Amino acid sequence: MTEWIGRTFTSGTGWHHLERLVDVGDRMAGSTGEREAAELTRNALGEHARDAHLEEFDLQGWERGTSSVEAGGVSHECIALPRSPSRRVTGEFVDLGRGLPGDFGDHLDGAVVMVSSDAPAWFGRAVHRREKYARAVEAGAAAFVFKNHYPGCLAVTGSVAMPGAPIGEIPAVGVSAEVGARLARRYGGNPVTVAVDAEAGEATSQNVHAEVGPETDEELLVTAHVDAHDTGDGALDNGAGTATVVELSRVLADRADELDVRVHFVVFGAEEVGLVGSAHDAAARDLDAVRAVVNVDGVGAARTLSCVTHGFEALAGTVEAVSDRLDHPVTVDPTIEAHSDHWRYVEHGVPGCLVGSDTGDRGRGWGHTAADTLDKLEPRTFREQSVVLTAFCVALADDGFSAARAAREDVAAACEAQGLAEGMRATGDWPY
Repeated sequence: MTEWIGRTFTSGTGWHHLERLVDVGDRMAGSTGEREAAELTRNALGEHARDAHLEEFDLQGWERGTSSVEAGGVSHECIALPRSPSRRVTGEFVDLGRGLPGDFGDHLDGAVVMVSSDAPAWFGRAVHRREKYARAVEAGAAAFVFKNHYPGCLAVTGSVAMPGAPIGEIPAVGVSAEVGARLARRYGGNPVTVAVDAEAGEATSQNVHAEVGPETDEELLVTAHVDAHDTGDGALDNGAGTATVVELSRVLADRADELDVRVHFVVFGAEEVGLVGSAHDAAARDLDAVRAVVNVDGVGAARTLSCVTHGFEALAGTVEAVSDRLDHPVTVDPTIEAHSDHWRYVEHGVPGCLVGSDTGDRGRGWGHTAADTLDKLEPRTFREQSVVLTAFCVALADDGFSAARAAREDVAAACEAQGLAEGMRATGDWPY
């Protein structure tokens, strides 16, 4: 039976929801825009799924004010990184290049430190922004400048929040590759001033829930996050993921008689500030009842899907079988990725995958910049990927699928083997 594929290719449900999300404007965690987007998503899910509702949780709020990098009598364009404290500091400007762990030494006390957003392939692992920030703080830096490694005059953003420290210790700003190059060329070793003005206080975020299929104790979680950085539309990250979940709710409701376990949709708030919404949900959920987690974050950026399977061979085998059956390529990556909402479940051994886009050398690309706008996406790719993800979810919700859970010590060992533990310990994210 393939009629559902034709209906998905002609459906406007998910794409129209994506348009509504980007038109909300600011969807920063804890904002009124995030709340509006969550309510729109609840309503959209409720058109097809049952028990659509919001679940609130408390959040450290942060609201952008002004920011600046002042050098040579000139103010250079920048944006504050979310959860940066409000402060104005002056220090010697030090460009640490890519900001690898060994680059942070005892010469940074009181310095304004700049690092790039990438890491070289030979290093063997990604070095997350928060790890670079944490190492700058530990080395005694007075301020942190995060330089986009992609050209295009686009300042890059991203949170500097740490577990137990939701507001950072030193002011932090993002700059474009071009501004960073100018700062390094002109002002290395000279005084530079970084100033951030932001409001921090109590706030509330929310997760969105809905269900389709039989009311079994066991459930398949299909997730995304609705919050976004306030610098762009949040279309790629992660409006497209939320809209895909809405589309999946429509088609899986139509195919509910093919599902052997409940499919539970959860659209999280506050992902961009430390996976707060998914941490809240995972802490309250019976994880033994979760068959698997399919987290959709970053779809639509390229025509080929990527699926990070975290060493769960049953998930890899299932998505490869779906890919072969539909003759639609999916890049399968068996390694661990700890920086999206699936991780709050996978860290406990729950089988989980992160579904995004295979962008090749483009990496994050427009994400986390003002260029994360709707025009970067197209309905054709959105609908194709919705078909593949529907087939994947139906296969996971079938009685013929099973995936062995991982022991926590085995997940920890895999993180160690992949070189991730060092960075997670530096940021306070190591859960073992």
